[in-house]
Amino acid sequence: MADNDILLGGNGSRQIILNAGMANRHGLITGATGTGKTVTLQVLAESFSRLGVPVFTADVKGDLSGLAGAGKPHPKIDERLQYIGIEGHSFEASPTVFWDVFGDKGHPVRTTVSEMGPILFANLLELNETQEGVLQIAFSVADDQGLLLLDLKDLRAMLNWVADNSSDLERQYGRISTASVTAILRRLLVLEEAGGERFFGEPAIRIEHLMQCDFSGRGVISILDATTLYHSPRIYATFLLWLLSELMEELPERGDADRPRLVFFFDEAHLLFSSAPKALLERITQVVRLIRSKGVGVFFITQYPNDVPDEVIGQLGNRIQHALRAFTPRDRKSVRAAAETFRANPAFDTEEVIGQLGVGEALVSTLDAKGVPSIVERTLMAPPRSQFGPIDEAKRKELIDRSPLKAAYNDAVDRESAFEMLAKREQEVLQKRQREAEEQQRAEREEADRKAAEKAERSSSRRQGIGETLAKSVARTIGSTLGRQIIRGILGSIIGRR
Repeated sequence: MADNDILLGGNGSRQIILNAGMANRHGLITGATGTGKTVTLQVLAESFSRLGVPVFTADVKGDLSGLAGAGKPHPKIDERLQYIGIEGHSFEASPTVFWDVFGDKGHPVRTTVSEMGPILFANLLELNETQEGVLQIAFSVADDQGLLLLDLKDLRAMLNWVADNSSDLERQYGRISTASVTAILRRLLVLEEAGGERFFGEPAIRIEHLMQCDFSGRGVISILDATTLYHSPRIYATFLLWLLSELMEELPERGDADRPRLVFFFDEAHLLFSSAPKALLERITQVVRLIRSKGVGVFFITQYPNDVPDEVIGQLGNRIQHALRAFTPRDRKSVRAAAETFRANPAFDTEEVIGQLGVGEALVSTLDAKGVPSIVERTLMAPPRSQFGPIDEAKRKELIDRSPLKAAYNDAVDRESAFEMLAKREQEVLQKRQREAEEQQRAEREEADRKAAEKAERSSSRRQGIGETLAKSVARTIGSTLGRQIIRGILGSIIGRR
């Protein structure tokens, strides 16, 4: 087996190999619950890690934490190793980093509202076309005015501000429906109650921290604990799609290489495609098609192949099909669809064998070095070198505490953003209005004082005029009386002397 090959299993006559250089042509792992999909994912993840390829995977059931622990010998494992022809099998742990949106079982995973973007955020909130348009306007206004949308309170403040200033904004950005803003705010409340507010903020996860190797050159396996997040399927699917989009946008072109730069496992992939609007489906298809040139391989894991749209499944070159049970007409249709995705093997009926596979068995078809699909082979899958089942909580806590990324992510940061900046604007407006009101009141008081003074002056003038008239009248009266008295006195004297 070449250094660049990954041993998937064997069929008693030959070993089944996956060429690591073809991993960026993507893959699909399907099968009913309990048929071995998780163990297959585990084998692939630790195999890529040994080749020096970092891995990102979501852990929906909690079993994948076993990658951080070494496996133990068992007679059944020995039988499988002998059947497949595996020599020198050793049990060992893989270098792992644990992540958790809620910060309970790993380092907190955050992104900002701005980085998520309006298209994915509209899908997250399940908005209709009109509401998505209003959300687009809110993002555009924030960009144009230099307002950072980091967390949900920033987006809420932005939406309220847009609604309050809609008459000024509509000429440039289009009609802003108050009813749509109200509906979006209600959906934000639902998102918060589902725990979404813990996903948005800073420090945001950095792509380079998902693409590390340890001191020995082995790729680090990043495990996102999704045991709680899975109960909010819309958040789970949107987060993983956002992460793929970030990888596509940030990584430089690489083309085909001997090994991928990163392998991404998307468990419960049907959650991504169920009820996905046309615009989102087009984005998913574009991401899957273009991310190959960035050196990233994507493996979708789900129960049925028809859970994945034809536009996407046509780009998945490596196929691993575990057992499907055909109990209903829908099941039989799914089995038939699964069989038709393989290059037929004349040695057996693919559709019939899918229903006969035991636990740990699969039908496998991989791309050869030239990118040509191999004929489908019935395969007993190789056992993992790491631990079956989850590690205990004490071991997990120890790994999280020892992680060099703990200091970078465990403490949230709330820097100035749209919420604070809009609050400051509102405060400035209130202060300006208060100053204007005080100035107006002062002007009104001054005017009232002026009018009162004028009124007092007029009253004083009127009182003065009345006084002067009265004084003159009294003077005239006094003058007349005194004159008459003087005349009478003078006349009396004259007459008396006579």
